[in-house]
Amino acid sequence: MQVAVVQASGKPAGTGTEISDRTFGVDFREPLVHQAVTAYLAGGRQGTRAQKNRSDVRGGGAKPWRQKGTGRARIGTIRAPQWRGGGVVFPARTRDFSQKLNKKMYRAAMRCILSQLVREERLVVIDDIGIDAFSTKAVSQLLGALQMKDVLVVTDAFHEKLAFSARNLPGVEVCDVAAANPVNLIRREKVLMTVAAVKKFEELLG
Repeated sequence: MQVAVVQASGKPAGTGTEISDRTFGVDFREPLVHQAVTAYLAGGRQGTRAQKNRSDVRGGGAKPWRQKGTGRARIGTIRAPQWRGGGVVFPARTRDFSQKLNKKMYRAAMRCILSQLVREERLVVIDDIGIDAFSTKAVSQLLGALQMKDVLVVTDAFHEKLAFSARNLPGVEVCDVAAANPVNLIRREKVLMTVAAVKKFEELLG
């Protein structure tokens, strides 16, 4: 499959580049993509919450009054749930929300997403980012030349100058191939990817 490649100025760069049909030309499988996105989001949940039941609350060891003869309701501890300061009946506990997703399923979902980006013309391939200094203005000018506002920029390796220069721009996200995931690939309107990143995706997912 042939895709067009653009320059940093926004003009076409040569005849384009060849991409693998196995990585960028598969059919879209919505249930698989949904499962991958759900599993990724679930893995990001902390689940660090906890409430105390009647045995966890401090105090209440002695019976407040005798069982019979007082005319009042029988009670064994002042930390019972119906008392102020008592324990919770069904307390929330710390839990793990992560879901198991096989590696083959995850890779297949990533291939589906990348292929859909190509079909919807949301994937733009650039020959070189051309950012060699810490400059937010340079990144803004680059995206302006490409007419992009809500965009994910993907490089083959972590690009420190690009990442730090783009972090103050609203709607702009930067990551490398290793940090790309189902959520950030589908969240943005456009995905700007270098040729080297395309080849690395083919190597990892092919």
